Amino acid sequence: MTTAPDTISTETAAIEMRGIVKRFPGVVANDGINLVVRKGEIHALLGENGAGKSTLMNILFGLYHPDEGQIFVDGDEVHFHSARDAVDAGLGMVHQHFMLIPRFTVTENVILGHEGAGGLVLDRQAAAQRVGEIAASYGLKVDPAAKVGDLPVGMQQRVEILRALYHGSRILILDEPTALLTPQEVEELYGILGKLREDGGTIIFITHKLREVAAISDRVTVIRRGKTIGTRVTSETTAGDLAEMMVGREVLLRVDRPPARPGQEVLSCQDIVVTRPDGTTALDHLSLTVRRGEIVGIAGVEGNGQSELVEVLSGLRRPDSGSVHLNHRDVTQRDPNGFRAAGLSYIPEDRHGRGLVLDFPLWENVLLGNTEREPFVYDGRIDVGETKSITGRLMGAFDVRAPSPETIARTLSGGNQQKLIIARELQREPEAVLAIQPTRGLDVGAIEFVHRQLVETRDREKGILLISFELDEVLDLSDRILVIFQGKIIAEYESGKVTRTELGLAMGGRGQEEHLAAD
Repeated sequence: MTTAPDTISTETAAIEMRGIVKRFPGVVANDGINLVVRKGEIHALLGENGAGKSTLMNILFGLYHPDEGQIFVDGDEVHFHSARDAVDAGLGMVHQHFMLIPRFTVTENVILGHEGAGGLVLDRQAAAQRVGEIAASYGLKVDPAAKVGDLPVGMQQRVEILRALYHGSRILILDEPTALLTPQEVEELYGILGKLREDGGTIIFITHKLREVAAISDRVTVIRRGKTIGTRVTSETTAGDLAEMMVGREVLLRVDRPPARPGQEVLSCQDIVVTRPDGTTALDHLSLTVRRGEIVGIAGVEGNGQSELVEVLSGLRRPDSGSVHLNHRDVTQRDPNGFRAAGLSYIPEDRHGRGLVLDFPLWENVLLGNTEREPFVYDGRIDVGETKSITGRLMGAFDVRAPSPETIARTLSGGNQQKLIIARELQREPEAVLAIQPTRGLDVGAIEFVHRQLVETRDREKGILLISFELDEVLDLSDRILVIFQGKIIAEYESGKVTRTELGLAMGGRGQEEHLAAD
């Protein structure tokens, strides 16, 4: 494995950050980080959520001010007081959550902040022409007159990149740029970035996905817990090496998943219709089944009805029409407690909003949803001692790292909070499990653990419905894959019999002619 030099000559360094420290109350987000980015390269900044990547880039872009350290752009030390200073120095940033005004056109969003360039009167026609020229030169394929609110997510991202280029950015920072894209949009983004690099641009690509590092970057710097672990030449390292740098130990990157042995149907819904408050259709006569001993993954671009489907299948929302069955019992009109009583466990996407009460100790969080079940309750009263004892055993079995069951949930890391939720939900030995984004924000070591728990649960003849926006997770864990688009299941594939390209086409609504596989 080759370690890239820690320092590069002034002539070849586009960005150098030395000893960057940033503190927030109770947290050191950046702890003496060093980063060197060469001119004309795509440099990946790799680390799990919470490692300090975005904080570091917000400092580089002038949104935060470092408590300690120095920043150099093209060899000159800079002190940015705002994002405007960074833009004036040739930097542009595409945030994970786009900074666009939906009711404005592409041109209006792109020129925002530079309306007076070239004169006091805004020449919209000339601006639109210039925007179109830049878009065409980089293959961005965006209509300058289109209203941004009408564009899909991938196109909106192109508008953000276009705006940075229009403002003269030579150094482009992209923060988790593939989070909401289909596989085809990701490939198109790679092509755009490659073109920018060919034209002399420098790109910093923030990610926690090892696949992306290999696909797009020239070099990669790994950050763990606010510190620089090292920089590597991408072509001369491996995913395993990078994972070990991220976590601090060797990690199994592939899911060890024996073939499924599906049994009888355990969870199903038929002809579910849900209408949103604005009158649009969220779920359009959607039907699906989950059998014992299988993991059914749902793939789709966020916003195609996944949230509403989860609410229906967990009892949080009653559908406008259609039915939900659990263990062959109609539970459509039951509340969440009724669903749990019928054998459902729910690992929610939002562990803070729906999974935990952060100011409760761990034992009280384990008690949630179990206040009517033995052995947590004895003779009609909560058995606090037994609950604490159970919590302690679960902490050991699920590797929840905390001093004791009395520890307040808020003080745990995101990974340990997620493990506690999974421990609580799986200890019930449910008949079916809803696992929604079960590894969002976790490091690769915690992901490895969660995946193993889900597979072991499947192998105990439980049915699991997995909804994840991480396509690799869906492909790695699922025995069957359903594709959701505009509130409908439009395709079904067996494990190992679909390519990323085919799945991506279906996720984007293409390939709707796909015949659904027979159960």
